[in-house]
Amino acid sequence: MGTDYVHGYTDSETRRLGDQAGTLADLLHGGTQYAPGSRVLEVGCGVGAQTVQLLTRSPGIDLTAIDISEASLAQAKQRVATTAPYAEVRWRHGDLHDLPAGEYDHLFVCFVLEHLPDPVEALRTLRGQLRPGGTITVVEGDHGTAVYHPRSAAAQAVIECLNRSQADAGGDALIGRRVQPLLADAGFLDVRTEPRTVYADQTLPHLVDGFTRRTFIAMVGSVRDRSIAAGLSTPDAWARGIRDLERTAEPGGTFHYTFFKGVGVR
Repeated sequence: MGTDYVHGYTDSETRRLGDQAGTLADLLHGGTQYAPGSRVLEVGCGVGAQTVQLLTRSPGIDLTAIDISEASLAQAKQRVATTAPYAEVRWRHGDLHDLPAGEYDHLFVCFVLEHLPDPVEALRTLRGQLRPGGTITVVEGDHGTAVYHPRSAAAQAVIECLNRSQADAGGDALIGRRVQPLLADAGFLDVRTEPRTVYADQTLPHLVDGFTRRTFIAMVGSVRDRSIAAGLSTPDAWARGIRDLERTAEPGGTFHYTFFKGVGVR
């Protein structure tokens, strides 16, 4: 899991992750509920934005959360202590390839595979952490599904900068479309994958603000300096692209994006 986190470990990224988790909670976590006492491993918990959702939607689970960033883990502990103070979590600092031997009932992996150079290898490693019959849930986005109005070449160019930056860092910004074959190639059985689509226009102001502005546009904005330094854009071109992208969050604008949620069985 030791790859370059393309969005950076900044306060703005922490806010973005929290906004994303709150805005998309029902979309991403709908249909996922674990029985009390279930041994659950959250892989790549980051700042704990999804951890809180797991704890509140499946009270009483025996949760272990792991992340490679000590700073993110510290924020995750604080977030859980504030929003789910009675929950108990085993926090682990480390790489998913260095997990101690375990036998979990369920694994939850959200927005992690997109950052890994070899997601199949990672999934095979995680499969070894599951008891026979245990399940894995994987949630990933796919930036290639971003469809918006007004359409703009400048806006698309900054999105492509994000995609290229993630590829250069060893990841895949289009990984959502690969969730099913990745799980199957890693040896999981009965793999079922479905799209989870978010659509925002001026009649849905909570999604315009929570997703279009605070999640997607903020995510693109996180790679500005990296993209300009790499010669993928210029300050003027970037400013034009972001301004055009922001028009999709104004009256008359629309934005569509698809996440993919897959479940497999060991």
